Amino acid sequence: MTTPALPASLVEVAGSALPEAACAELSALIGEQQVLTDPASRLGRAGGLSYSDLIRRRGGTEFAVPDAVLLPTDPELVQGILEICVRHDIAVVPFGGGTSVVGGVDALRGDKVAVVALDLARLDRLVSLDPGSRIAVLQAGMRAAEAESLLAAHGFTLGHFPQSFERATIGGFAATRSAGQASAGYGRFEDMVEGVRLATPGGEWRLGVAPASAAGPDLRQLAVGSEGTLGVITEVAVRVRPAPVRSRYEALVLDGWQSGVDAVRALAQGRVLADVTRFSDVDETAVQLELSGALKAGALKTYLRGKGIRQPCLLVLGWDAASRAELKLRRSATLNALRGIRSTRLGRPVGEAWRSHRFSGPRQRDALLDRGVCVETLETATHWTGLSELRSAVRTALMRSLKAGGKSPIVMCHISHAYETGASLYFTVLAPRNADPIGQWQRAKEAASDAIAGRGTITHHHAVGADHLPWLGAEIGDIGGEVLAAAKKAVDPTGILNPGKLIRPAR
Repeated sequence: MTTPALPASLVEVAGSALPEAACAELSALIGEQQVLTDPASRLGRAGGLSYSDLIRRRGGTEFAVPDAVLLPTDPELVQGILEICVRHDIAVVPFGGGTSVVGGVDALRGDKVAVVALDLARLDRLVSLDPGSRIAVLQAGMRAAEAESLLAAHGFTLGHFPQSFERATIGGFAATRSAGQASAGYGRFEDMVEGVRLATPGGEWRLGVAPASAAGPDLRQLAVGSEGTLGVITEVAVRVRPAPVRSRYEALVLDGWQSGVDAVRALAQGRVLADVTRFSDVDETAVQLELSGALKAGALKTYLRGKGIRQPCLLVLGWDAASRAELKLRRSATLNALRGIRSTRLGRPVGEAWRSHRFSGPRQRDALLDRGVCVETLETATHWTGLSELRSAVRTALMRSLKAGGKSPIVMCHISHAYETGASLYFTVLAPRNADPIGQWQRAKEAASDAIAGRGTITHHHAVGADHLPWLGAEIGDIGGEVLAAAKKAVDPTGILNPGKLIRPAR
């Protein structure tokens, strides 16, 4: 059942419900050319990049479209926009790169008269760089690739490279607690945040004055991960590091899933993880090696059997270093910790092939969608002692839900991020698409989420958005939900900010 992309001109978009008085005030504030109500502009900010989002666009299925797109050029204008939207009771959805896969940028209006997408694309400046303290202040709409380019000109890197790197923004990283592929070396994004500047309906909010503080709970961490529900992030002060001068990526094959889990745990607990440490199960390994083009799969299988490896599982390792000596030292420490674990080195060709294609997933997904494949991802994390049980439970739920007509789906999994106490699991699912593609995936996602609940976190780095909200209570408890609702009431008493995401209304 193929579903080619539908031209935007053929998608029906309802007329804008933005009140004329609000439109006039917004136009006076930011300029008439920065208030877009044409169907194409609105459709371009309708939803993110989840499988369901893409299917809706391809099929012309009805979905939420903002009533206008606003393009402010500085933080003060963002503040002014919120004040106008409060007066006219208009919902505001902050929009960065539009890469959410959990409904985080869906144009939900809740009980408001209209909803606007607040596109931060023109907040794209490097505000300041303090080389001595290694802190850069970046505006929230700056894309990650542009940030890396600007920082590289000064000899620095942020080191944050999620798969969404080519489109995602600095503000989006902060709003969703993003984790990059090299987080073992550089840290998750919340580890990099030194300060944030937000616009809220109650006024501007600035956080972060020192590298550490005992002045009560760290409110920066309340803002980071708030997904646009507590304020619109307009600037982020981030820790940067000197750009590496040496890098090396290579791959090994281990025998079996549990062997690899034990190996990655040893690296994490021995504090010798490579900056990139990615371990794939048998199914994902078969696909990875085939796509890498570095080795012929048949010949490799024979070779590995000769080495006593019956269940090949790929381990990709990558290091960034300031010198050849540092690279040699760190690499030796990592590989020495793997001694005693049955493995075979594939060397640099496979590792570099993974590095070269690490941002290609979205393009590969488009090609699969064209061919009628249901293709989507989900992720979670838990402690080491429960990791394999969690993988088995989620995999079983997905297999049962998506098996149809005697055909089983392909369910692949890898460890994408490892910690001393546990690790994340990232699943990729391929299945023949049926006549109800959105319902097909929603049922599978619900089954997987039910399997996760009580065993791990509902999201390790994709955020909560609208999709994960039904399972959040099981993780944070009723009191946690009330705390979030109280925080929202304090900064957004009328509830205009990103309704339907992360926070349930207070009871």
